Amino acid sequence: MSDTSPDVEISIDDFAKVVLKTARVKAAEPHPDADKLLVLTVEVGPEERTICAGIRQWWQPEELVGKNIIIVANLAPRKLRGVLSQGMLLAVQDGDNVVPLTSMNQVQSGLRVS
Repeated sequence: MSDTSPDVEISIDDFAKVVLKTARVKAAEPHPDADKLLVLTVEVGPEERTICAGIRQWWQPEELVGKNIIIVANLAPRKLRGVLSQGMLLAVQDGDNVVPLTSMNQVQSGLRVS
C-alpha cells in the first residue's frame, strides 16, 4: 500500500456511490497463488462473501478471524489470481504497519457506514 497519488476532490454525488458496510471475518487464509494476498470469508448481514486483501505481510490469517472490518460493498467483483474478490477491505498505513479499519464496538455485520 502506498500514498503515491495526489488527493483528488470528488463531488458528494461521486462519494454517494460508494457503499461502506461492516463485515465480520469468518475465515482467513493465504492466497494460494499470491504472496501479498489473504483470502477472507466475510459475513455481510445474511450474505457471505470472499474478499482478497493485500495485507498478508502485516497480518496472520488467525489474527483477523472474528474481527469486524469495514468494506467497500458495492465494488464490482474481480478475479485476483483466480479467486473472485467481492469487495475491498479498508485499511490505513501507519509507517511500516497496515491496520484494517474496524468498528470500536462489536456491531452487527452488514450495517451501512454513514
